[in-house]
Amino acid sequence: MAKNKQNNNTNIGFEKQLWDAACVLWGHIPAAEYRKVIVGLIFLRYISSVFDKKYQELVAEGEGFENDPIAYLAENIFFVPEQSRWNVISQAAHTPEIGKVIDDAMIAIEKHNKTLKGVLPKNYGSPDLDKRVLGEVVDLFTNNIKMDDTEESKDLLGRTYEYCIAQFAAYEGTKGGEFYTPSSIVKTLVEILKPFENCRVYDPCCGSGGMFVQSVKFLQAHSGNRNKISVYGQESNADTWKMAKMNMAIRGIDADFGSSHADTFFNDLHPTLKADFIMANPPFNLSNWGQDKLRDDVRWKYGLPPAGNANFAWIQHMIHHLAHNGKIGLVLANGALSSQTSGEGDIRKNIIEDDLIEGIVALPDKLFYSVTIPVTLWCITKNKKQKGKTLFIDARKMGYMVDRKHRDFTEEDIKKLADTFTQFQEGSLKDIKGFCAVVSTQDIAKQDYILTPGRYVGIEEQEEDTEPFEQKMKRLTTELSDMFKKSDELKKEIKENLNKLGYKI
Repeated sequence: MAKNKQNNNTNIGFEKQLWDAACVLWGHIPAAEYRKVIVGLIFLRYISSVFDKKYQELVAEGEGFENDPIAYLAENIFFVPEQSRWNVISQAAHTPEIGKVIDDAMIAIEKHNKTLKGVLPKNYGSPDLDKRVLGEVVDLFTNNIKMDDTEESKDLLGRTYEYCIAQFAAYEGTKGGEFYTPSSIVKTLVEILKPFENCRVYDPCCGSGGMFVQSVKFLQAHSGNRNKISVYGQESNADTWKMAKMNMAIRGIDADFGSSHADTFFNDLHPTLKADFIMANPPFNLSNWGQDKLRDDVRWKYGLPPAGNANFAWIQHMIHHLAHNGKIGLVLANGALSSQTSGEGDIRKNIIEDDLIEGIVALPDKLFYSVTIPVTLWCITKNKKQKGKTLFIDARKMGYMVDRKHRDFTEEDIKKLADTFTQFQEGSLKDIKGFCAVVSTQDIAKQDYILTPGRYVGIEEQEEDTEPFEQKMKRLTTELSDMFKKSDELKKEIKENLNKLGYKI
């Protein structure tokens, strides 16, 4: 297991070095503003490096197109004007004007690239930002990264971006959950769903875009073409939408996030989309989502979601956007498994009777930085292979503690969950007490359509105790006697120490 713990935390040499140095910048600026500073620099370093490589190629060709934006646009490369290029930034690193230089660089980039308009941060000139430390962070990017337009370079800055986003999520607590889903959960969803080439992937509440990054990685790992995947997303928070746009650019992923942030329920940016894969971590138990203004919406095929909780609004929105053989993987608070209030039980029943629920996975606690409530993975599939059957998995004992507050899955954990789904789909899975069970729709109906995995997988069988009773009692009484003896010795030692200090007891 130690090996796989390491696998989940590899390649963080530069990432951690950047983070530790940049933490000095925190000062008195809010965490959200500080986050913009770091992710903006990562983005600026990346696009400037990719531009410079193409610039040198055009210079070598001698046709005079090196300063023509169209020459870069044709290859999906952002045009970086002279004042925004990294050599200009790095030369100004240790001047009092470094903040203004970076702000001006961001403004100029947006001016020359319409798709980035209003996306880049421009808070580097803030008087609360220590310009000396800002210059040191710029030096880190200049001296520690040899950038070019290779997958290795993209991956380094992409990992750095994700690492910093994860750190911000931890520091910002509940607010951090608005833009970041822990990578082990995302990897689990992707490994279970297995996106393939020429598919459409959609996330209606995409945060910083982690679902898409892992989908592309999965495709590459399985000998697929990273460019043969169509990405669609939507995000209601303006700052988070900007982070997602930058994340996709750093990763080289062509994504359609709409022209701006927008509320998914009130302004569906992809109304005609039918996606092959939908992966999402919607806000848990969202209240006041606008039900009163959307009562007759076409998306509520299985029933009107309650005004006080959007869980089944999210589920039905995703089902509405699902292709004929599409799959959904989403994270929800456990209440959605069993709630019978405000019509939720009827909606869940209707979805189950339509044979859409392929699998339910109960997750362990402490996986999220932002919430402590129990959560579950839902796998919803049209035309699933095992008709009339649902897989239940109790994964609450899986994972390991990274620290006192945060748990993570190992690579073996993720593989075990994905393999269990594969075996279920192939019809070869055997029930394992306390871990997994294949259950018919009829048996779920007998449980009032409640989807709590514990009801179906049962309790793990314990190994039979073969120790003879007399021998066991002798061993236990001996151990208890030893404990009493140690307790008496400890009391004596405490008394002696107190006596030395002048306290008589």
